[in-house]
Amino acid sequence: MEKLQVHFLGGSGTVTGSKFYLHTAEIKILVDCGLFQGVKELREQNWERLPIDVSEIDYVLLTHGHLDHCGYLPLLVRQGFRGKILGTPPTLEIARIILEDSAKIQEEEADKANKEEYSKHHPALPLYTKEDAAFTLNFFEHVEEGKKVSLSDRCDATFLYNGHIIGSTYIEIDLFGKRLVFSGDVGRQVDELLDPPKQPKWADYLFVESTYGDRQHPDEDVGQILTNLIKETLYKKGTLIIPSFAVERLQSLMYQLWKLYKKNRIPNIPIFVDSPMGNNVLEVFKNFPNWHKLTIEEYHNMCNHITLVSSYAETWETIDDPRPKIVIAGSGMVTGGRVLTYIKQLGDMETTSILIVGFQAEETRGRKLLEGATELKIYGKYVPIKAKVNHLESLSAHADQGELLTWMGAIKNIPEKVFLVHGEKDAMETYKDKIHEKLGWNCHIPMMHEVVEILL
Repeated sequence: MEKLQVHFLGGSGTVTGSKFYLHTAEIKILVDCGLFQGVKELREQNWERLPIDVSEIDYVLLTHGHLDHCGYLPLLVRQGFRGKILGTPPTLEIARIILEDSAKIQEEEADKANKEEYSKHHPALPLYTKEDAAFTLNFFEHVEEGKKVSLSDRCDATFLYNGHIIGSTYIEIDLFGKRLVFSGDVGRQVDELLDPPKQPKWADYLFVESTYGDRQHPDEDVGQILTNLIKETLYKKGTLIIPSFAVERLQSLMYQLWKLYKKNRIPNIPIFVDSPMGNNVLEVFKNFPNWHKLTIEEYHNMCNHITLVSSYAETWETIDDPRPKIVIAGSGMVTGGRVLTYIKQLGDMETTSILIVGFQAEETRGRKLLEGATELKIYGKYVPIKAKVNHLESLSAHADQGELLTWMGAIKNIPEKVFLVHGEKDAMETYKDKIHEKLGWNCHIPMMHEVVEILL
């Protein structure tokens, strides 16, 4: 028998910072390498060295390119990692865009904090720099979806389409005759832009996300909700601000708004997309047409209908534009990016509406808005919030409880153990009970930094 140690270094008891370290005598693998977001105690861990010998890691396997799955990579490299970082071609392209943008934002925010002296750190430093991010790209190596990759004599990995965002996969690791399945973030069964997720057929050990393990997405008429909000914005002669993740959510919103206009359900209201990273992601959609449903004609028509904001000067021009308008800007949880400038300048106006879409981690500004916050701390100062806050859950890129059970339902065997990860405590506890009720499987909810030993 061979001994495997699984170190839960992130995405355990929380939705962010996914990092799962597989340690054997033959091979050492890190599945995902994400940044923590949200709760301060978690974010502070981004500044700490990992409690493992990083130089021993042979491979990092990326399920997809979101920040909470790839954003720690430059720090991993700084700590001595010199192995290979594997992902599908669109995943590595998304990861490149996200790492470069993350480094740029961190440098800018550190510089702003030093100039305006609102940080308790003197000087305030970026978590990592653009140079760190650029150096990390040297270790990227793409793999084809569905093709088995040999990692060592007795270890193979296969990356399989699972929706969620462009390039996203779940990963099957065949190790010493056993199969470990890492779900990554499972996408929706019905999605405007993406196909339904593929499903694993066998799993000796299953590591499954549980972001929405405690709920079903509401059966909302997205088009009607957007139409009503836009009509209200026109009536108030105000601004509809939509904080958005740059990958998938932003493109999905663009597509929804373009369809509504094309069907004459909304007038030709100015729509601004202010997310340099999101604009770069649009190029990924263009370059990888086999990974999504948009035709090249639809892609160009959608882009031509919307104004893409690039420079920060254009951000201020958009804010000063007196016309009723829609602004989609990053970041999706209001943790950074240009949406902060819009909310800082327009959030105290009753003519402004804010539409929150998708999951909001604990203690993020997005979660605080949903919980009824009347002020937000932005760039060291408190900004009053008089804007009307709305929530649209059904545009989430994450499978809900029923969809997760459907995804797992194709597994023909009974896994020896199911590990629930990438979820908040209540969601995981509820999902654990539901799995036991529906499938009778043995589930475990690992804690942060827990080490589980498995004999294979």
